[in-house]
Amino acid sequence: MKLSGSCQCGAVAFEMESRTPYPYMRCYCSICRKVAGSAGYAINLLAAADSLKVEGEASKAFYHAVIAGKPSAAERHFCATCGSHLWLWDPRWPDLIHPHAGAIDSPLPTPPETVHIMLEFKPGWVEVPEGPGHVHFQRYPDLSIEDWHKSRGLFET
Repeated sequence: MKLSGSCQCGAVAFEMESRTPYPYMRCYCSICRKVAGSAGYAINLLAAADSLKVEGEASKAFYHAVIAGKPSAAERHFCATCGSHLWLWDPRWPDLIHPHAGAIDSPLPTPPETVHIMLEFKPGWVEVPEGPGHVHFQRYPDLSIEDWHKSRGLFET
């Protein structure tokens, strides 16, 4: 599925191809919460890094989050004009790119369940939905983004 996205001010637009387009996983870690600033979590998708096409490259910047006192290798790309966070790319997995679902303009499919991760780090004011259709993890989930899609027959070929 082609994912098209942009920042809030329109200075940066992008597109990429994803075989895993369901925005099912909410991350509550302090990095995602603080850089995305959305309801206490961020939702990342998965796409092929070599499919990324960017308009407005000059308006884009990236940030290396600090983890345990050291800069992360991951690049968190954002619009330098309006501050909208766009995607994450990590040289440890160079074939993958993780766009923020909130930056995607294409209609995304509704996931059959929501996986809540890194709950150990969520702030107390954030209420996490419970019950059918909600799965919880204090840290990382049992399945990767690709494996979750495959296990539910949602992986696009």
